[in-house]
Amino acid sequence: MAGTVITFGEIMLRLAPEGYQRFVQADSFRATYGGGEANVSVALSQYGVDARFVTKVPKHEIGQCAVNALRRYGVNTDCIVRGGDRLGIYFLENGASQRPSKVIYDRVGSAFSTVTADDFDWKKIFSGARWFHFTGITPALGGALPEICLDACTAARALGVTVSCDLNYRSKLWSKSAAKETMEKLCAYVDVCIANEADAADVFGIAAERTDVTAGTIHRDSYRQVAQALSERFNFSQVAVTLRESVSANDNGWSALLYDGDDFYFSRKYDIRVVDRVGGGDSFAAGLIYACLNEYAPQQAVDFAVAASCLKHSIEGDFNLVSLDEVQLLAKGNASGRVQR
Repeated sequence: MAGTVITFGEIMLRLAPEGYQRFVQADSFRATYGGGEANVSVALSQYGVDARFVTKVPKHEIGQCAVNALRRYGVNTDCIVRGGDRLGIYFLENGASQRPSKVIYDRVGSAFSTVTADDFDWKKIFSGARWFHFTGITPALGGALPEICLDACTAARALGVTVSCDLNYRSKLWSKSAAKETMEKLCAYVDVCIANEADAADVFGIAAERTDVTAGTIHRDSYRQVAQALSERFNFSQVAVTLRESVSANDNGWSALLYDGDDFYFSRKYDIRVVDRVGGGDSFAAGLIYACLNEYAPQQAVDFAVAASCLKHSIEGDFNLVSLDEVQLLAKGNASGRVQR
C-alpha cells in the first residue's frame, strides 16, 4: 500500500466529568482532544498509514496541546495552519442505562470556523495523496467552509484522489434543509459515502422502512434500499451504513452494511457494552478506508471496519487506540475478551 490519507476538519478540546457524573455534579473535567476527521487520522496512523490532518488551530499553548495530541499517535501535522483566537470546545456528559449521553458545543468563533480559502493550498496538500476524507460536520460549521470543502473535493477529483465522506448530520450545527443543499453539491465529488442509520433520512430524506431509531429498532434489510438509493442518486462507488441498535446508553447492537453497486454485504452484529461511544463512526470510517486502500474484498472490508469500531466503544476518549493485529483478531472471530497472556 502506498500513498497518504488526508483528512480535513476541526479538532476540539473535549471536557468531560469523571465517570458517569452529570455536568451539575462535576467539580473537575477531564481534558482530551478529538473531532471527526482527527479521529480518523489517529486510527489510520495506528494501522501504519501515513495520515495527514488538515485544520487550523490558534498559535498558543492550547492550540499546541491539540497538535501534540495528534503527534503523540503518529499523525502528520505539517499541513496544520496556525492562527485565530480560540480552540473549539465540546462538553460531554456520559450517559448510563436509559439516560442518554449529552454534548454541549462551545465552538462559535473558533480558529477553524473562521478559515478562508487562502489558508489551504489543496494542490500542495494532495501531493502524493491517495485518499481524502471529510465529514458533514465540517461544512456545517458555516462561514467559508462549505466552499472550502468544495474546493478540496474539486482538487482531489482533478488529481485522481479517492474521496470519502461521512454524512454525520448534527442537528445542533445546521438544519436538514441547509445540510441537504450543501451536501448535494459535495456528494457529486464523493466516491465512498458513509452514513449511520439516520443520516440518509436526515440529510436526503431517504428513510429505511420499519425502523425507529429513537426506539432502537433497526430493520437491517431495509437499508439495502437506502444504500442503493444513495448510490444511484450520486453515483457512489461504495456506500456503507453503520447500524446501531440502542438497547440503552450502555448496551448497543453494532453492525454495518456495505454496498458496492452490485451486491450487499452485512457484517456480523456485535452486542457491545459501551465505555465511550464518541468516535465510533469515525473508527468505522478509518477501518473502511484502510480496508479499501489494501484492496480487501467487500465482505472482508465491512467485517474489518465493524470490528475496529466495535473495539473503539471500549476505549475512553475520541481516539481509537487499537492495533491492526487487535482488529484483525476480532474480525476473524476472537470476540471472547479473554485475558491475553
